[in-house]
This record gives sequence, structure tokens and C-alpha cells, in this order.
Amino acid sequence: MSVLDGVNSPKDLKKLNTDELNELCADIRKELINTVSHTGGHLASNLGVVELTVALHKVFNSPQDQIVFDVGHQCYTHKILTGRKEQFSTLRTEGGISGFTRPVESEHDIFSSGHSSTSISAAVGLARAKQIKGEKGKVIAVIGDGALTGGLAYEALNNSGNDNSNLIVILNDNNMSISRNVGSMAKNLTTIRTSKKYVTFKSKMQRSIAKIPKIGGDISRFITYVNTKIRKMVYKSTMFEDLGFRYYGPIDGHDIDDLIDVLSAAKAHNHSVLIHVNTVKGKGYSPAEKNPTQFHGIGKFNINTGEPLSKGKNFSSSFGDTMCKFAENDGRICCVTAAMAEGTGLCGFASKYPKRFFDVGIAEQHAVTFSSGLAKNGLIPVFAVYSTFLQRSYDQLVHDVAMQGLKVIFAIDRAGFVGEDGESHQGIFDTSFLNSIIGLTVFAPSYYDELESMFYEAIYKIDGAAAIRYPRGSEGVKPENYEYKHEDFTVFGDKNSKKCIITYGRLFSECYNAYQQLDDVFLIKLNKIKPISANVISYLDNCENIYFYEESIRSGSVGECFGSMLAENGVNAEYKHIAIDNEFVKQASVASQMKTYHMDTDSIIDEVVNGKGE
Repeated sequence: MSVLDGVNSPKDLKKLNTDELNELCADIRKELINTVSHTGGHLASNLGVVELTVALHKVFNSPQDQIVFDVGHQCYTHKILTGRKEQFSTLRTEGGISGFTRPVESEHDIFSSGHSSTSISAAVGLARAKQIKGEKGKVIAVIGDGALTGGLAYEALNNSGNDNSNLIVILNDNNMSISRNVGSMAKNLTTIRTSKKYVTFKSKMQRSIAKIPKIGGDISRFITYVNTKIRKMVYKSTMFEDLGFRYYGPIDGHDIDDLIDVLSAAKAHNHSVLIHVNTVKGKGYSPAEKNPTQFHGIGKFNINTGEPLSKGKNFSSSFGDTMCKFAENDGRICCVTAAMAEGTGLCGFASKYPKRFFDVGIAEQHAVTFSSGLAKNGLIPVFAVYSTFLQRSYDQLVHDVAMQGLKVIFAIDRAGFVGEDGESHQGIFDTSFLNSIIGLTVFAPSYYDELESMFYEAIYKIDGAAAIRYPRGSEGVKPENYEYKHEDFTVFGDKNSKKCIITYGRLFSECYNAYQQLDDVFLIKLNKIKPISANVISYLDNCENIYFYEESIRSGSVGECFGSMLAENGVNAEYKHIAIDNEFVKQASVASQMKTYHMDTDSIIDEVVNGKGE
């Protein structure tokens, strides 16, 4: 029987000694590697925080002590320890547990997450609420050095103040992006300051001194002033101290005893604390340690070799190839990404054109405005970003791109359904908010060759900003002899048919499959979805039924805009808009999501023939 077999809740950790805790960590690593090899997920980050998570639940009492994981992609150990061990094999599967923190799953998941740099903001609010309500317990934000590149984290640190005595921030530094403190004095000082006895003694002494009549307050302030000066002399990184935190670190994030000591000291403290922990991403699994970027978010893989089970061309790699091709002949073209070089297919570009490649960190707002600056001085920036993360820079789209009339190209990856990553990652909102951006042109390729042609058009034929949105994964079924000829839309079949199906992007393949099996139906493929060409209306004169399909939230979508065009032009056909209603799309395979929302081939046929596709 393994140690993990006997751990079913955080309370079970309280009984374990150091040796048993280390065995538990080894058991958890085996479970992580085995499960993620079958389900895919964020492996390297989770392997890096096993000891830290175990120590957190050893020292604190969740959920009274509230733990907020930034992004939430490193919460797998937390899920195993908080009653979801038996369901862990269902990770990221339909009906299973999420790959991120979700309060609907457990009272131990305090905050629903999926995007970066939010944990400290949430923790500050949670901590203040506890203080106001007089509730017991600490609030702990666990944030990585990567997430600390996001501006929201600094806004939260600035707002945390000195009065959050129940706030603890743990900086999980797995890439040495913040300098290591050097020298034996720094190491010894950290050891002393993390002693629970020292913290308790210090608190009692300060209270005693403060009670001395007349001079007690002055003495206490002087001691605090001297302590601060000493800390600044010893520690190189004093930013956190300047913001009002007591800084402890760096701590070995894989040493259970050291972690328990420092967390216990922080728990006993009556002041806001920041603990700097060094961890190794991918710890305990050689392929992940050697290539943590690949194993940050990975699909199913061979557990013995670490090799992904699914390889081959996809839209992201096609985009990367396209950018390299264009950049070879045009020195103005540069690419920008927000810590997603591999995910967006830009590693090859970064290697080939390092002076024209910019990874700005997890800072989408900055990426857009930075791109505006590049464009203003004559370059042609292409910002590659996942649809779900583009949401974070709406203001910059309006104020710094559209209002300035600048030529910035947006390569919007993971548009539409994304599958197993679930609610926080679905690319179903960009069409709606992009529709409100004045002067922006939006393309929707269905195939790799279209993607290349549309980027060429966006770069060399369009005045002002443009966006090309494309799905995750590979292209679908393509009509024989079909060739994109830079038309705004393409018509398949007899326009005198009584029924018309209209769509764009990935869904075209599903609609085309259905069209081939239907009678008295023609098909319109929109290539440019903003603005929609007014000429398309002339093809609908004889229609009695029009069906518009899209992987988008309904409100503000392309289909909603198209419906307005029909009304404005007096088209009397019955219009059916198949989109996503007012809900977040849960995790499942893309194929299952298509079926659930009646966008697969069979559902389309059933709708057109029987009116039962929805």
C-alpha cells in the first residue's frame, strides 16, 4: 500500500512525518505522469510544485485557509489531495474534473481560473473580506515567475498594502527570472526569520515595547527602521519589502522540511508575507525536465520516451511557416507573442529572425500597444495570440490600434472550440468583440493555403488593422479542386435552390459534408467575416430557409450581424442562426462539442431536412 492510498483529504497529511511526505510526493509524481500521458494536460508545471502543494496542505487548513493558484494549471496535486484522487483519471475529459481550479468541483478550489496573473488580486480581495467579516484563516496566492510578468500582478501587489496581516504570496520561481540572493548572511538571516519561535518572540516583544509609556511608540518605530535598513543591505531584491511584504527566500521548493518551516513561520506572522520558492519545472520526469516548454501543455504522449502521440501539420505550424516565408522577402515584418512562442508556432521564426521576434511575457495588453509602436514607425507587426487571451487587451485594440489607424496584424489562434481545456480557454468570444472594432478587417480561413493567402492580403492589400482567426488543430475536408481566389465569399451549388447554408472557418468542412448529402440546398462560405460583403445578399433572393452556422457566442456574432443585414435588405426567408447561447462551453473533445451544439455534419443534415438539428 502506497502512502498516497491512505491520503483522501488534507487532514490525512497532518499525521505524516517527513519520510512519509517524501514518499507521498513520489507517489503523486507517478500518478501525474501516468494520467497526463493518457489525457494530456499541463505536466511540467505540476511536477514542479508537488512538494510545495503537499507542504501547503500540511501546514494550512483548507478551505478555512484559502489557497488561490494563479492560472490554476498547476493545481493537479492540490486536486489529488482534496478528495479527487479517485476521479483524477478523468482529468480534462468530458464529464470529468477540470485541468484548472473550479469551485463547482470542490470547496477547496477557492477561485475559478485559467488565465494568468489574477491570483494576487483575488487573494487581496479575499483577505480584506476576511478581515472585515472577522473570519479566521490565511489567504495564500501561489504565483509563478512567468505570471509575474503580467501587469495585473503588480497592480495587486501595489494595492496589497501593509494591513493585510492574513495575506501570504508564494512566488514559485522555476526559471530563475528573479535573482537569487547571494551570501551566507542572507541565507542565515532567512533561516532565523522563518523560525516560528523567532516570529512569536518578535511579535510579543513589539507589543511589550509599544506599551512603554510615552517612548514605546518611538522605540518600536526605530527598531522597525533599523530592521528595514538591514534587510535592504542583505537582500538584493527589496521590491517586495518596499511594497509592504516580509520577504522570505529563496527557499528550496523541493525540500519538505524547509517548506514546512517557512510556511509555519508565515502562518504565525501578523504581517503580509511573500515567500520566494525555487522549483524545477518537470521535476522527477526526465523528458519534462529536459524540455519543460514542450511539457508545459502537452497532448497524449508515450510515457517511456516522452514523445507526443499526435504529430503533423496544424494551423499553428502553418502560420509559423507563412511568417518565415514572408519575412524572408520583407524586412518590415516582425512577430510578437505573449509567452506563447511554441504554442503559436513561432519557434522557427524566433530562431531565424531573432531581431524581429519579440516575446513580451504574459502581457497581452502591452503586446498590442507595443505592436502599435512598431507599426507607427514603419514596421508590420504580427501579434500571435490565442483567442481566449486576446480578450485581455480589448481596450488596446480600440484605443491604441483602431483609433490610431495603425496597421497591426492579429494572428488569432485557437478560434472556436478548443476541447479539453474547458470554459476559460474556448475561443468563442473574439468574433463578438472584434465586430465592434472600427476599421478592423477579419478573415476566417478554413485551410492552410487560405491562411497563407489571407495573411498576404492582410499585410499587402488591406489598409489598417486586420485579424486572421483560425482553429486549433488540422484542416478538415476540402472540396475537390477548390482554390481560394481572394473573394470575400465563395458559393457552392445552385443559388436558385430554396435552402442556403452559410458558415465560415473550420465549420465549413462540416457544412460541406452535409451539403453534399442534401437536395435543393446551396452553400456560402464566408472568407472575410468583417465586413461582410453586401453582395452576398443578391444570392438569397429565392431562398425560403437560411441556416447560419458558427463556433461563436451568439450575442454580437457574425451570424447576428448577418441577420441584421437580411432584415435591412428585406430578405423574407426564414433565418436560423445556430451558435452558442448564453453559456460557457465545458471541457470535452472538439468533436463532442460540435455535436453538443448541433454543428456536426449529422446535426446539420437533420436541421435542414427535419428542422431538428437544434
